[in-house]
Amino acid sequence: MTVFASLDELRAAPPGTALGESGWITVSQTDVDRFARATGTDERDGVPPYMVLALSNRLLPEVVEVRGISSGINYGTDAVRFPSPVPVGGRLRARAELVAAAEVTGGVQTTIRVTLETDGGETAAEIDSLSRWLA
Repeated sequence: MTVFASLDELRAAPPGTALGESGWITVSQTDVDRFARATGTDERDGVPPYMVLALSNRLLPEVVEVRGISSGINYGTDAVRFPSPVPVGGRLRARAELVAAAEVTGGVQTTIRVTLETDGGETAAEIDSLSRWLA
């Protein structure tokens, strides 16, 4: 895990900074069924890609933390790709890299490239996640 002690430390981090990896999670059939009920989808061939996307928000806090802020906001995403499927019962973890940190009113907006990989080494998703870290 990478911990930035302040917004100034985050601002100073160069693009391309590796932020680390999360722990592994297993995506069960029960998880998939709950997601399907919540979204009204019927996925029969593995873990739905948008569920994989949603899991990035579960895993990213294991990889990066910014201290000395009033709040951190999930601001959305830029590019999102799903190059490989995730089988039900498969395991995922996140790797993250700082792509950019830009000044915004009241703080810093980051683009963090989150790569979700399976325990077989396949890339399940690559997400450019946008976050705002406010003073």
